[in-house]
Amino acid sequence: MTEKELYRELGALTKDRGRWEESIPSVASLLGTESVKIKAKALWLLGEMGLAFPEAVVDSVKAVAAFLDNREPLLRERALNAMGRIGRGCYRSVEPYWPRLFRFAHDSEASVRLAFIWASENIATNTPDVYRDHMPVFAVLLGDGDERVRMEAPEMFRVVGRRRPEFVVPYVEQLRNTAETDSNSVVRIHCQGAVRATMLSDKPKK
Repeated sequence: MTEKELYRELGALTKDRGRWEESIPSVASLLGTESVKIKAKALWLLGEMGLAFPEAVVDSVKAVAAFLDNREPLLRERALNAMGRIGRGCYRSVEPYWPRLFRFAHDSEASVRLAFIWASENIATNTPDVYRDHMPVFAVLLGDGDERVRMEAPEMFRVVGRRRPEFVVPYVEQLRNTAETDSNSVVRIHCQGAVRATMLSDKPKK
């Protein structure tokens, strides 16, 4: 099967969720192909499969995590995305690798830094407590030189702020300042949203 045919087959599988669980081993086997395009697509699909069927993807997590050290930025990005989705479905599956994810906050590629934030949001959705002492990492990313990264960074504060507002309260003033001064309107709006989510969640429940 050519790369084009295989990519088309993966595209069809993406739309056929009824085949996902049984197809996890075959998709994982594609991580050993030579094609970066196929490996990237397989990593992305394994992430989605892992969110839907967290127990079924456990045996593939080690293979996915191996791409965190890949020299190809696209594969680091997709591995992070997959770890985030799998970790959202079952944090225990990615827990052994979770501390390694934080180095990507400083990756030379903006797309990888962006994927780190996105993966963290996914994990924090169901397991926010593990980020208690790690919010300073995302505070730094609020001032990242890349607009896409700055647009996404406040979303981590919004996700965590809705669930554990006490983790975000120390950064409310920074978020407010960024909401007033950043040159990008989306960054400003996202910072406002993060503050709003945090302050609403921090109010005593009646």
